[in-house]
Amino acid sequence: MARHFRFTLQFAEKSWECGRLACSSALNVRALREERARRPRSQDFFPATSRWPLATALLLVTCHLSLVTALRAQTFPAPDYFHQFIHPAPAPAHIKGPEGLHDYVVDGKLRLTLRDAVRLALVNNTDVRVDQLQIENAEYSVLGAYAPFDPQTLTTYSSQRTLSPATSQLQGAPTVSNLGQNYSSTYSQIFETGTNLNIGFTASKDTTNSSFFFINPYLSAGLTLQFTQPLLRNRGLFPNRAPIVIAQRSLAQSRDTFEAQVSTALENVIFQYWQVVLARESLRVAQSSLDQAQKSYEHDKRALELGALPPLNIYQSESQTAQRRVQVIQQEYALKQAEDAFRPLVGADLDPFIRVLDLDLVEDPDPKGELLTVDAKTALDQALKHRPELRALEKQLQNDNTSLRLVHNLLLPDLELNGLYASNGIGGNELTTTTPPVLIPGGFSNALGQLWGFNYPTYGFTLSLNLPIRNRSAEARLGQASVQKRTDLYQLRRQNQSIGLDVVSSVHQLEQAKLSLEAAKISRDLAQKNLEAEQRKYELGSEQIQFVLQAQTDLATAESGLVQAQVGYQMAVAALDHATGDLLDHQHVQLSNLTH
Repeated sequence: MARHFRFTLQFAEKSWECGRLACSSALNVRALREERARRPRSQDFFPATSRWPLATALLLVTCHLSLVTALRAQTFPAPDYFHQFIHPAPAPAHIKGPEGLHDYVVDGKLRLTLRDAVRLALVNNTDVRVDQLQIENAEYSVLGAYAPFDPQTLTTYSSQRTLSPATSQLQGAPTVSNLGQNYSSTYSQIFETGTNLNIGFTASKDTTNSSFFFINPYLSAGLTLQFTQPLLRNRGLFPNRAPIVIAQRSLAQSRDTFEAQVSTALENVIFQYWQVVLARESLRVAQSSLDQAQKSYEHDKRALELGALPPLNIYQSESQTAQRRVQVIQQEYALKQAEDAFRPLVGADLDPFIRVLDLDLVEDPDPKGELLTVDAKTALDQALKHRPELRALEKQLQNDNTSLRLVHNLLLPDLELNGLYASNGIGGNELTTTTPPVLIPGGFSNALGQLWGFNYPTYGFTLSLNLPIRNRSAEARLGQASVQKRTDLYQLRRQNQSIGLDVVSSVHQLEQAKLSLEAAKISRDLAQKNLEAEQRKYELGSEQIQFVLQAQTDLATAESGLVQAQVGYQMAVAALDHATGDLLDHQHVQLSNLTH
């Protein structure tokens, strides 16, 4: 504070150094001092010896409270705060490209495990990155919630010269020349208790060529300390910190929402990963069936050449070979479509080099170890405990309660206490009224001496009460806040119902996948044995070729059903993890690393 006023004094003295004319005030320092000496000490509310310590203590306590509260509210700028005005950060024109894809290129293919696909999706998935921005936006909302407590300073300086012809001999000069220079600096801040503090310093210098002014130039300085404290409405920490609390909860809510969105995105990645594996295995089954039909056709062709097979019987094996070749072509393009749908999920379509590479998804769809067993009640309890959607809605209900309390505060009468303490002083060259007149030199230091001596204080308080006869605006906001809370309660109930349905459906899907997997294994084994039997009969000449071809078709169907059952089980496990809220934990995903 002392450093600030020292700078002000030097600035004022340099700015007013050129003044030499008479002052515009008829009062003089000597008259004020004589009046002060003549006034009985009983008229002083505070003794002269006690004003300086009392006022100084009041000013120091106020400045200390201002500094502590401002630091606690994090309102003072960082050291590089003003750097942003000189060198503003450029607006982003581009976003980062895909990351980490080249690390998984092996033998000219993009080789990925399921864990690798999840890792790449977290880094490169466009939906995940867009959803992540809501957290950053909520963080800026928290920053904006502190804006009402930001301190403000206002500094002004003005200088004006006026020349006017005299219209009366009492003006003291044929051409009246006046020069006015004014300086003011104000500090204001609202604290978390609702207190509004204003500290102002003013200084002025008036010079004139009129001979009727006793003090010329006339210098004045003033210091004002004013505060306003709400006593009913907006009193205390809650109504003033409520926007900050709401913004902080909204930030936590955005993190929960982002967790739910990431879980949904990863479930989609896992599903699409297994869809590619299913298309690949289906192509393998179709290719194996084509190879078997081709062998049968080659066998019949040699038998036809040797005359052991009638010419018309060759068409049956040849027809089956053509049909299965069509199935292979269809499965090849089904695999391409599945790969094309998978690439954007991991950002592989964003890199021209990676885009043209074939995918090598190395996970085996056949589950290892014991199959997962979960009962519906345990899964539902797990979901109610871990689902981030429920946590987000619970935080929204907490914000609704805070909003209701805040609206109740608006219904209170507006009772405010205003306090004022001010000090002022004057100075300048004084021309006495004696004969002959004597010039007593003076300057701005005299005004500051009177100011900080608190010789001429002004103090008082005002108590104001604003009592609306009808406050329909607050009543409407109260009703809207109540409706919003009931809406969120219904949304919470609907979310619970939706989660319960997801859990039950996932448990049933898992049970169905397990039973289908066991049945598909038996079906595949029986189809393999039937093909071997039919092939043996055909080689012995007791069966015709159509029975072998039908057995080959049955085996291909059984193998395709087994692959679908294996992939269906893997997808059912992922769906259950998503329904219970454990998908991120089972995939070892830490969102804190992703969001920072």
